Amino acid sequence: MKKVITYGTFDLFHEGHYRLLQRAKALGDYLIVGVTTERYDKARGKLNVVDSLMTRIENVRKSGFADEIIIEETIGQKISDIKKYDVDIFTVGSDWVGKFDYIGEYCEVVYLERTKDISSTQLRHEAHRVQQIGIIGTGRLPARFVKESKFVSGASILGVYNPNKEHAAEFAKRNELKQYETLEELYEAVDIVHIASPHSTHYAYAKDALEHGKHVICEKPMTLRKAETAELYKLAREKNCVLIEDIKTAYCPGFDSLINVARSGIIGQIKYVDACFTRIADKNTRELIDVKTGGSFTEMASTLLLPIMKLMGTEYEDVRFDCIHNEQGLDIFTKATISYERGFASATCGLGVKAEGRLMIAGTEGYIVAEAPWWKTTYFEVRFEDASRVEKYTERFLGDGFRYTISDMVNRINGVTTSTMQLTKEESEAISNMIEQFLGQEER
Repeated sequence: MKKVITYGTFDLFHEGHYRLLQRAKALGDYLIVGVTTERYDKARGKLNVVDSLMTRIENVRKSGFADEIIIEETIGQKISDIKKYDVDIFTVGSDWVGKFDYIGEYCEVVYLERTKDISSTQLRHEAHRVQQIGIIGTGRLPARFVKESKFVSGASILGVYNPNKEHAAEFAKRNELKQYETLEELYEAVDIVHIASPHSTHYAYAKDALEHGKHVICEKPMTLRKAETAELYKLAREKNCVLIEDIKTAYCPGFDSLINVARSGIIGQIKYVDACFTRIADKNTRELIDVKTGGSFTEMASTLLLPIMKLMGTEYEDVRFDCIHNEQGLDIFTKATISYERGFASATCGLGVKAEGRLMIAGTEGYIVAEAPWWKTTYFEVRFEDASRVEKYTERFLGDGFRYTISDMVNRINGVTTSTMQLTKEESEAISNMIEQFLGQEER
């Protein structure tokens, strides 16, 4: 008898789960299914699991394919189970290709092609369902977005659109997604649109998606003008849609903790915020070629301004930009000095000049420092006049951070939370207003 084993969360059991179990069963005579516990899911970075362990086990049982169901509780358990049950074949979906090659030492490993274009769920939760996502854009970020999405329960990426059909076809094939020939086809199939196209196209795509009644996750900067940002938020309210500007730092637990500590009064009154983020970019990347919307500030300002707006406020009095430009006239290093009634802030970014990247928050009784990469906040310290007094805080940052944004979107759609404190409308508008001021100075 040939034994097959597979594992999964199987939350909000849908057609993709059903087909995977069906094909796993077809590989042998006896199928063992491991269902993960909530604790193990959290440990491996899985967010938003809705159904209880017993509900998920029952849904697997009802599929009719599992001869035996076991519970997966710890890392490393797979090898122990394979030995214990004398398994011949280990199988999982193809979105995990390469991840479990090490198991080949113990049994055959088979990666099953994922189910594309899931149009309906096999079983629907009373208050939740799988939110289908379509992507506009095929650059670096969408590829990361696809990988991160598998760590969020209740969301599934169906396909991708790019007016460049060749790029879209290659991306769809590489990521096992459907290619949509038109935007109308994408809107017809999905609930959420993820916009990851060039900066100058964000506003038009976001407006079009919202007018079609779709929720939107838009890469930063959402727009390059304050009026356009305000218009999109107004349209989202009118259409009863969720609109998220994906400044990933805003949705991560470590950054949320840092802001809460800073606001607690532990360092007294906050008078100065200094944020720096630089990297040496390839000279042939879009950011250093697009003379209209490229450069350091348009690319990086949203992340830098996030802690400044949250701690100093959106009503700044003045801003001054000092820049170093390349041969194309694009800024490769910019420092924005922002004046407030109660203090000031500085935001330093660069794509061609490297500097010490850190976030420092200065108060009347102490200060907070988070070293690079503070935008993926995992550790920060609160320091005081007494150098022996240092309070240390740690937090996990999982993956590339996209899973936090996707999780927030799914939760808000399902009414689990209506909070928009991660990034408020006012903060988003203030950030786009400053980018607009910068572009006006640069006269592009």
